[in-house]
Amino acid sequence: MLIYNTATKTKETFEPLEEGKVRIYVCGPTVYDDAHLGHARSSIAFDLLRRTLVQLGYKVTFVKNFTDIDDKIIKKMQESGKSMEEIVTHYINRYKEDMHAIGVEDADIEPKATESVDDIVAFIEHLFQKECAYVIDDGVYFDTSKDSEYLSLSHRHVDESQNIARVEANDAKKDPKDFALWKFSKAGEPAYPSPWGEGRPGWHIECSAMIKKHLATDKNYQIDIHGGGADLLFPHHENEAAQSRCESGQHLAKYWMHNGFVQIDGEKMSKSLGNSFFLKDALKVYDGEVLRFYLLSTHYRANFNFNEEDLKASKKRLDKLYRLKKRIAVTSGSAINKAFKEKILSALSDDLNISQALAAIDEMVQEANEKLDANPKDKGLKKETFSNIAFLNELLGIGGKEPHIYFQHGIDEATKVKIEALIEKRSEAKKAKDFATSDAIRDELTQMGIQIMDTPQGTIWEKSES
Repeated sequence: MLIYNTATKTKETFEPLEEGKVRIYVCGPTVYDDAHLGHARSSIAFDLLRRTLVQLGYKVTFVKNFTDIDDKIIKKMQESGKSMEEIVTHYINRYKEDMHAIGVEDADIEPKATESVDDIVAFIEHLFQKECAYVIDDGVYFDTSKDSEYLSLSHRHVDESQNIARVEANDAKKDPKDFALWKFSKAGEPAYPSPWGEGRPGWHIECSAMIKKHLATDKNYQIDIHGGGADLLFPHHENEAAQSRCESGQHLAKYWMHNGFVQIDGEKMSKSLGNSFFLKDALKVYDGEVLRFYLLSTHYRANFNFNEEDLKASKKRLDKLYRLKKRIAVTSGSAINKAFKEKILSALSDDLNISQALAAIDEMVQEANEKLDANPKDKGLKKETFSNIAFLNELLGIGGKEPHIYFQHGIDEATKVKIEALIEKRSEAKKAKDFATSDAIRDELTQMGIQIMDTPQGTIWEKSES
């Protein structure tokens, strides 16, 4: 497998630290608000990486943290009057609900900053022993001058003014680039004990401490892959890498992967989302799998311009896969088409080349439809196609729903209740051989844009295809 390594700015052959095993750490959210489309994009990108590595035969340990103590959370406490626990519990639950809706699987380990305080304090104590930390009036800081490789990850230069734009300003620091490891608490703020005074962890330190606790090897690199959004490269990942080098003498990660930004095209999103950046609002309008497929369809490193026009075009592409699944009408598969599987995995093994993978899917759908046109009763083809789609569900998180459920999306609950009542009334009419009523109800449903199909398991329905 080839991976683009941000640290070297080149595509490299992936060679794990331990044969057959992969250790991945991805920076999770600060839980003070609902998840937004940027969270969704990053989560889907690394969910795809994880699924691909599993399909390639690796045993993957995937860790994703929750930052549950932070200035933004404290501000939310002050504004809302709610406790820290109430706020973070609510938003962790909301985050997980939204991620599950777009098919993102939970991480193997999901540490929280507040549950890692002892590990963080021990980490900072070790930095003091290495003479890489110092205390000033508002907290404990990392001395960036002690790391000879500082800024090597983000490829910045000391004289770049933007280097310190996102680092805490304090004239008492030895160097403007130095960053907080431990922040002393102000009155009324959450506080934890430490040898230097009550306070809370800095942002960057929690990830280094969590990696050391849950994933680190004793090799030259602590983990195989560290991932996150491109916005985290500096200062967050740069600072993680620096403090981990100084604390352990090891490099933090062998490969660094960063996904591109998400931007909203306001003009083209105003109808459906009102330019909202929240995932929960997009999920009100679009099925989670449709959103996943759309966000998946652009290469993870590229910036993503989210707009309704492109989303609808992406949905039509996914619709074709579900129409094929609906057409084969089988509930079990046979052996997967090996050439198809190899083509998909080969594409994704090239730094997650999703365009090439999706082109292979389009080709499979077209060929299957052409063969079914020629031989509609080809059971072998139907079973193989079922297995192909099941494989796509395992690898890409698409195609796993029942087609009629997929095509029901967009119907509100009140309308669904009405549809189900009409279908029940029609069934009773058919049993009574009142075919006039039965036909009238079918016509009424057709006028509502609903298509019904009588099957041995009962009547199923979906939105009429436009």
